[in-house]
Amino acid sequence: MVGNLGVVLAALIAVVAIGWALFPSVFAGGDPLAGIPAEKLRGPSAEHWFGTDNIGRDLYTRMVHGAGLSLTATLTAVAIALVAGTLLGLLSGAVGGVVDAAIMRVVDVLLAIPTLLMSLALVTALGFGTRNVAIAVGVSLVANFARVMRSEVLRVRQAAYVEAAHASGVRWYTVLLRHILPNSYQPVLALAAVEFGMAVLAVSALSFLGYGAKPPTPEWGSLISEGRDYLATAWWMTTLPGLVIIAVVLAAQRLGRAAGRRVE
Repeated sequence: MVGNLGVVLAALIAVVAIGWALFPSVFAGGDPLAGIPAEKLRGPSAEHWFGTDNIGRDLYTRMVHGAGLSLTATLTAVAIALVAGTLLGLLSGAVGGVVDAAIMRVVDVLLAIPTLLMSLALVTALGFGTRNVAIAVGVSLVANFARVMRSEVLRVRQAAYVEAAHASGVRWYTVLLRHILPNSYQPVLALAAVEFGMAVLAVSALSFLGYGAKPPTPEWGSLISEGRDYLATAWWMTTLPGLVIIAVVLAAQRLGRAAGRRVE
């Protein structure tokens, strides 16, 4: 019962976050860029749920309108990692031999480098901007998907129906696309839900460091960065956006684990 309640709560958080990203004006009709100097640094209240920032902008409105940019970058990063990792893992597990050894050595090197460190190095090379942040995070996550996909392909290729297909003279690429891939991708999709949470953290961290969209465009990470100079007098500027990010990350992790158990 407790587990089901956790999944339901995680699903509700995910739905709200998606709603913010798709329909920000429905959840917060104000202008995220407009501020009222007379109302700067107001604490959370019925009028301003998350308080206001240092120039009087409603922080809840900025969080809602920033969800679209932050979650789009996260989704792009996961999509890049999912597609590239699936292809590499499929090729490695199906071909084997020298190709498998070469791909896995590259994967081992990538896994040895922390995700955030690699993302930071890549975005420094690519340049500033939300798109480059998404690409950098996506590339840093490829190795995880490649490893999981390879292990699934190695398991499935030993199944009786795959051996029967080879024995009946079916071409190798047909076996790969019609038998191996459809029976290998589900654990990778479950991993995508888990890695979505990690990607939210990585995208927000790079945005916090100033590699994302230029101010005053709201992004979740940059909102926390804007509030770090006011921790002593306006705790809500960093605490409340941070709690939202934590809630989304935990929800993605919970949904990912639930999906993984169903696959098993």
